[in-house]
Amino acid sequence: MPSADQSDFFADDEPVPAAAGPGAKPANQPLAARMRPRRLAEVVGQEHLLMAGSLLPRLVAQNRFGSLIFYGPPGCGKTSIAEAIAHETKSRFVRVNAVMSNVAELREILTAARRRPEAATILFIDELHRFNKSQQDLLLPDVEEGNVRLIGATTHNPGFYVNPPLLSRSHLFRLEPLATAAVV
Repeated sequence: MPSADQSDFFADDEPVPAAAGPGAKPANQPLAARMRPRRLAEVVGQEHLLMAGSLLPRLVAQNRFGSLIFYGPPGCGKTSIAEAIAHETKSRFVRVNAVMSNVAELREILTAARRRPEAATILFIDELHRFNKSQQDLLLPDVEEGNVRLIGATTHNPGFYVNPPLLSRSHLFRLEPLATAAVV
């Protein structure tokens, strides 16, 4: 309980105003979240993947892709690209971190995706290499049937960490470290 000479730090705070406009992000979000690209055209530093006419932008523009696996160093844009793809394709975006997830959570997500076949679901799994074989195998039927579009992100070579059946059903994209010029 605060003493008489202590005041409530938040008593005089004004509420943070809501963001204006469609897709605007609240002012109290971290800068990185507010600056995250919402379209592939806004992504910087991965020109080898995103230049006009290259495979990834064509797949997204036609909304004709299955599973994608992005691999590269931390902070190179794997999550940003996945979110931009979901936004551009108007897909439901479900994010899972393989470090904190389990089979029960995956089953729940996959069941929900099966119940909503009219709404395309992108299942983004960060740190995909951390899922064991049985967790990766659990994804296969729903990936094959098109119930979910898997976008996996990893910092490791998928050839060593992703099950061959899942790997064979995915387009693989290697992201490069961001150059200083792309960030400043």
